[in-house]
Amino acid sequence: MSKQQNTDDQMITLVDENGNEQLFKELFTFDSDDWGKSYIFIYPAEQENDDSVDIQAYIIADNQDGDGEDLVPIEDDKEWDMVEEVLNTFLDNDGNFKA
Repeated sequence: MSKQQNTDDQMITLVDENGNEQLFKELFTFDSDDWGKSYIFIYPAEQENDDSVDIQAYIIADNQDGDGEDLVPIEDDKEWDMVEEVLNTFLDNDGNFKA
């Protein structure tokens, strides 16, 4: 998916393969030395005030044109376990994000 950074604080527009755009808020990013990659957690902007949100995680990779970044799905189970473990360190017992 193509990532376009908005001027709004931590807002990202994702464009799917059909050209459809959806606005997301960035929860946080982190780098993994073990995997040599950067990751991002995002959630749909329209869910910002909801009791629960659908948090999504992606690998941040330079796009093929070299003029931006793409968000790449995490497909390796061990890599996904590591990403999920990082997210869980920021969630309390009720699943709420704690900064």
